[in-house]
Amino acid sequence: MLGEMLAGKKTVAMQYSALNDIPYVGLVDAGTVELVKSFRVEVVSSADLVQLFEARWSEEALASHFEAGNAVHATVRQAFAWIGDAVKKGKSIGEYDVQQEIARLFEGYGVVADEDAIVAVNENTSNPHYSPTSATSQPIRRDDFVLLDVWGKMRKPGSVYFDITWTGFVGEEVPSRYAEVFEVVKEARDAAVSLVQRALKEGKPLRGYQVDDAARGVITRHGYGEYFVHRTGHSLGEDVHGNGANMDNFETRDDRRIIPHTCFTVEPGVYLPEFGVRSEVNIYVGDIEARVTGEIQQAIIPILAL
Repeated sequence: MLGEMLAGKKTVAMQYSALNDIPYVGLVDAGTVELVKSFRVEVVSSADLVQLFEARWSEEALASHFEAGNAVHATVRQAFAWIGDAVKKGKSIGEYDVQQEIARLFEGYGVVADEDAIVAVNENTSNPHYSPTSATSQPIRRDDFVLLDVWGKMRKPGSVYFDITWTGFVGEEVPSRYAEVFEVVKEARDAAVSLVQRALKEGKPLRGYQVDDAARGVITRHGYGEYFVHRTGHSLGEDVHGNGANMDNFETRDDRRIIPHTCFTVEPGVYLPEFGVRSEVNIYVGDIEARVTGEIQQAIIPILAL
């Protein structure tokens, strides 16, 4: 029956990725691919085809993204202010306290998330996937470096995620060492954003791994290549990690095209032993332009100056 179905066909798209470059797509077992090929049919990847059905946003989804973005940005501002107020008043405050405050704020905004936010201080910011618990939480004090990675979506069907990372310093003036590393990360972030915007404006095809290369190239040129230990970005959708192209030539080589009506993060980072800096924005790709959908951090926040 399979032979009859494929009779006269030259190619068939399957959830297959050559050399398993994109494991999220490579779901067909090797034997089935061999069977299809035995009928003299070429198997090609359905990776870009899958995006058309699973990664593109409707106008309603995009509107929910902006609504969530307003709430997430407000939550980040309030979290930094809450840290500053506690430190100024000499109150005890820790990573877990801030994480739970963010969850409380989300409740008020009608925002939900699959996991609690990342709140990290000092050396914990060197771990890109750190998350505090009540048992492991570190205190936040004056002269500490703080990273907030906050993501969420509106509590209604069909909503999509908004996901950002901002950094702050618990003081009135940010020390030069933190600022220097932030500038490198910022340059890498902006290089990736500019590449996407330029490619769309010029009508040139662009693939996920190329965006990763742009950001990683900047960080490597500044001598921090070994400290950038994750992909540059991931697809966004109804799940925080969506089914579209990822900005990745590190964990995988994602050669999926960046297509209109999809959205993804750009979040390069430098993770030194004593602290790590990440700056994360979301990029929505329309028909003729690509845009960052939220505020863009231009400098580390001096928390006690708020």
